[in-house]
Amino acid sequence: MKNTTEPIWHDRKRITFFGLPFTFTSYSATNEVLYIKQGFFSTTEDEVRLYRIMDISLKRNLFQKMFGIGTIHCCSGDKTLGDFDIVNIKKPREVKALLSDLIETQRESKRVVSRENIVDNTGHHDDNPALTPDDFDDDDRPFGGDEDFH
Repeated sequence: MKNTTEPIWHDRKRITFFGLPFTFTSYSATNEVLYIKQGFFSTTEDEVRLYRIMDISLKRNLFQKMFGIGTIHCCSGDKTLGDFDIVNIKKPREVKALLSDLIETQRESKRVVSRENIVDNTGHHDDNPALTPDDFDDDDRPFGGDEDFH
């Protein structure tokens, strides 16, 4: 595997017409981090750890298809960046596949699991918990537990 500080991928945001990189936004990715740099006079540099990206999707309108560019939407658990777009990049399908592989590799190496499909032993999903606050007694024990019978 390559050095984690060496960029694996780099591109610039392109204008929709003609797909030329006449903007001041650049994107780059290493094995562990995606970097977004924006601005000319006033600059902003954001980074998101790849294992924090939960889902990616590709969006392309007619003009983007005509000029061979696309936008990748990333759903992220990053506190500062949140969900974000990698806008108007060339070869968007290849970049999406590359990022998807890098993200999966990082999630496996960090042992990050998604909680979206976790089911407990009673068949309840995360959005339908097994116990609710109404299920508890005054002494904070669940109803139906072992009770002292004399």
